[in-house]
Amino acid sequence: MLPRRPFLQALGSACAGAALGGCARGRGLRARALVVAAYPSLDQVARQALPAWRGLHPTVPLQVVSRQVGDHHTAMLTALATGEDMPDVMAVEVGYLGRFARGGGLQDLAQPRYGIAAHRADYTAYAYDQARQRDGSVVAAPVDIGPGTLLYRGDLAHAAGVAPAEMQSSWQGFLRAGQAIRRSTGAWLVADAGDVLDIVIRSGLPAGAGVYFDAAGRPALHERRFARGFELAAQVRRLGLDARVRAWSPAWASAIRRGRIATLLSGAWLAGHLATWLAPRSRGLWRAAQLPAGSWVAYGGSFLAIPARVPRWRKALAWDFLRLLTLDPRRQIQAFRSVDAFPALVRTYDDPFFDSPIAYLGGQRARRLWRTAAWNIRAVRLDSQDAFASEVVASALYDVLERGVPAAQSLARAQRLLQQRVGQA
Repeated sequence: MLPRRPFLQALGSACAGAALGGCARGRGLRARALVVAAYPSLDQVARQALPAWRGLHPTVPLQVVSRQVGDHHTAMLTALATGEDMPDVMAVEVGYLGRFARGGGLQDLAQPRYGIAAHRADYTAYAYDQARQRDGSVVAAPVDIGPGTLLYRGDLAHAAGVAPAEMQSSWQGFLRAGQAIRRSTGAWLVADAGDVLDIVIRSGLPAGAGVYFDAAGRPALHERRFARGFELAAQVRRLGLDARVRAWSPAWASAIRRGRIATLLSGAWLAGHLATWLAPRSRGLWRAAQLPAGSWVAYGGSFLAIPARVPRWRKALAWDFLRLLTLDPRRQIQAFRSVDAFPALVRTYDDPFFDSPIAYLGGQRARRLWRTAAWNIRAVRLDSQDAFASEVVASALYDVLERGVPAAQSLARAQRLLQQRVGQA
């Protein structure tokens, strides 16, 4: 899954404690409090649930330990390995879920005393299935998702005579639209050629397969989707359609603010960031559409998990908190309204909020599009080596785009490296 919150790395560590016990970080947590470890903006969602939590457990304080997303996951991996500073509930970004699930460090929520399987139909199907392991265990509950979307500058498309359908019809149609926009306005189509690759290699996966590894755990860089993705990325670069800036960099943000990037291929949540801090002065200029070529791709998502080492009596409290945040429609809609956390709970999908116009997108009712995407996205098998594989593929693409290495040669080298990594060389 594509990362949802890389920009949070720059926000610094924050600690927000809710309710009767105040703020907590690291050691010295109050023993009686239910301790929830999270990152922005899921920490805010947890704090917003305080009144409802008090109604369930008026004598149990709630403490939210918040760190920037990278520091949070490092701390949680250390806690799982050592058993020290263990929270009762931990948030896990989907990109880390494969690593966290390895070794039995997370409680199986499919066990009868939790019974999450009875709620399978309540969650967006692909999100639930991502937390489900091969042995049938379920290691986390999905709390929010990131349906992919094509965000585009309507004014730039109009100036170039490009209709949204042209950008969506096919990847070649997308590139032709980009050429027209580049000629007419001087704006680049995408921030980086790798943005196209990221979607292509995640589209049309076989059932049970992952992005970089097949259903049996074997490296899969020899599959046609990788060759196709490298071809398209190279074509984007050759046509001069990418700004050659990486997402979340200062240059990327500046180019967006100046109207120099015509489209953003990302999660639906990015529209909220554009409106609040990335490009608030561009209000009314952006629009949303489905991703090109009928692609249904998720960009991030968050889960809540219970560490296996937590005492059993506290796990019951932790499970109550998981249910509160993931199965209560009021909490899910509140998070959607306040921090653009797209609900993982399908019972919310008929809420009137989905039909409300988005002023930043010129009054477009874009949440309807994102709901459709959520229904169509399929689960991707997660692997503990996904992060390493992502770096290998990025390096292989760099060799192609910057050093002129033939794509087939670069991918073959990357495939061998992954095989060596997992002991299959």
